[in-house]
Amino acid sequence: MGLGIVEKIIKEHLLKGKMISGEEITLKIDQTLTQDATGTMAYLQFEALGISKIKTELAVSYVDHNTIQTGFENADDHRYLQTAACKYGAYFSKAGNGICHQVHLERFAEPGKTLLGSDSHTPTAGGMGMLAIGAGGLDVAVAMGTCEYTMRYPKIIRINLEGKLNPWINAKDIILTILKMFGTKGNVGTIIEYGGSGLESLDVPERATITNMGAELGITTSIFPSDRLTKRFLLSQNRGDQWKELKADSDARYEKVININLAEIEPMLACPHSPGNVAPVKELIGKKVDQVIIGSCTNSSYNDLKTVAHIVKGHRIPQNMSFVVAPGSRQVLKMIADDGSLSTLINAGARIAECVCGFCIGNSHAPATGAVSIRTSNRNFKGRCGTQSASVFLSSPETAAACALSGVIYDPRDLKELVFPSFALPKKFHVDDTMIILPAPESKKTEIYKGPNIGEPPKNKPLFENINGKIAIKVGDEITTDHIIPAGSRLKYRSNIEKYSQFVFEGIGPSFPKQCKDNKSDGYSNIIVAGLSYGQGSSREHAAICPMYLGVKAVIAKSIERIHRTNLINFGILPLIFIKPDDYQHLNAGDIVEIRNIEKIITENAKLVLENKTKNVDIELKYDFTEKEKQIIVSGGLLNYIKRKDK
Repeated sequence: MGLGIVEKIIKEHLLKGKMISGEEITLKIDQTLTQDATGTMAYLQFEALGISKIKTELAVSYVDHNTIQTGFENADDHRYLQTAACKYGAYFSKAGNGICHQVHLERFAEPGKTLLGSDSHTPTAGGMGMLAIGAGGLDVAVAMGTCEYTMRYPKIIRINLEGKLNPWINAKDIILTILKMFGTKGNVGTIIEYGGSGLESLDVPERATITNMGAELGITTSIFPSDRLTKRFLLSQNRGDQWKELKADSDARYEKVININLAEIEPMLACPHSPGNVAPVKELIGKKVDQVIIGSCTNSSYNDLKTVAHIVKGHRIPQNMSFVVAPGSRQVLKMIADDGSLSTLINAGARIAECVCGFCIGNSHAPATGAVSIRTSNRNFKGRCGTQSASVFLSSPETAAACALSGVIYDPRDLKELVFPSFALPKKFHVDDTMIILPAPESKKTEIYKGPNIGEPPKNKPLFENINGKIAIKVGDEITTDHIIPAGSRLKYRSNIEKYSQFVFEGIGPSFPKQCKDNKSDGYSNIIVAGLSYGQGSSREHAAICPMYLGVKAVIAKSIERIHRTNLINFGILPLIFIKPDDYQHLNAGDIVEIRNIEKIITENAKLVLENKTKNVDIELKYDFTEKEKQIIVSGGLLNYIKRKDK
């Protein structure tokens, strides 16, 4: 029996375990990436491991999230990251060089390699034929020091893209269509592998748009073959020697095979407040739009912005419209400047933002109260844009540009006076790596700088034999990591856990930190109760670190998303699932609960029962830990486990 692309890469990188769905496996990691929002803690944790040098083939530390330096905190963190990269042997991409996923695709991604990144959109590099996986910062720190990452062997689904997109339809419309089919829940432990004749018409940046937003499906990652178009892209980036062909065998088998006819795809919008709430643009035409932002790691490539410039050329954006364009990298910015597209955008009334994540994480360009914002980014969770009352729709650049011109939601196919802008990728991209600082030789290594806002990673205690707890908060379905620990203006405290913990559940339960403190003072551990798909969204491990710091010992939910579940385990918090979803109704904030003999139960795979002493109800909960995860939980987290193991 032949192998698919995912199977081939895993087989080549398998260090431990068997290639059987659900089995624990350990992979060799070739490359890692971090960004400043998650990388600061990742490097602090790498220091705590006591390892003297990064061991992966390549590690890149990007500064691309919180570059609006309204105080000393962000600038200090960036200096810390630069000095840490120098000492430990990482490449350092300075603020302004670009968004990590865009730059990694341009300058570092290689077909057939493995990449682990402390950002949930790391799968972007799957568009290059990489097995690229998002993880928490601690997992990335461990990978930098050991070249290892442990996960469960995935289910692999094949999606065949057949035919060709019609004019005015973008790769963004493909992934929005797939999100409409799959939704954002229930896809944990799955990898999507793309194939089909339609790939012949999708270049690497378009493929990367699809793999980028695959993260919103809740899957582990997604991947495209490495073919002649991959080779062409690498050659255009002066990296042709890094190409290798990578394709599935004709007799490869999959969990499921789905066929999609690209000719049937139409302009789509993800409606508030979920990337999975997808509808055709034609059903929403005429709705007033207040803001349009084009950019983010999903749709900020050279061709994306050149297309937008073509659409708005010779026009002015309506006076009541806020129109922002953010190039994905310095390379993209330079190229649209050289070909005149930048001037066209400026003449149309665009504000040009820095080549960073920025608006996507809510730290800039927040819309007005109650405003409607059309964005080409990948997430539209309520309040993520920085304005709780705003409604954010996600679209392709073509649709966004049409909305910017008209002032309402508009189908780009109705731009009758325009010729469809179809551009081939340039034969040569502008390559300038002067804002990437190479790892320093031994003779030039400097001391690590730490500003006053930078603390040590918090320590956790080993698992209690019995948890005598109180439910500190009860939340509903689809609670994202943004809900748990906000980004935006609060993100500058990411390296100061004591301070950052004051904002846990700020938007939906602002009294949570105080409640946790009061519960601890009364001798109780803290418990979180949640509905479906708890912890979806970003890889932000602070959504586990800060609750751990506040004394949270367990999260009980109807379901928990992959990265967040791993982060909870890594910081010694039990992720537990209702066997009967209706038992969710039997737990409320303030209830006193108890779980006895936890270590014995999980090590022996015994029945786990939570006793609600307030309501006099017993609730059976399920768990599914690998042998390594059991040891991590019992140790009180991954750092404790590694230190205990090394003794």
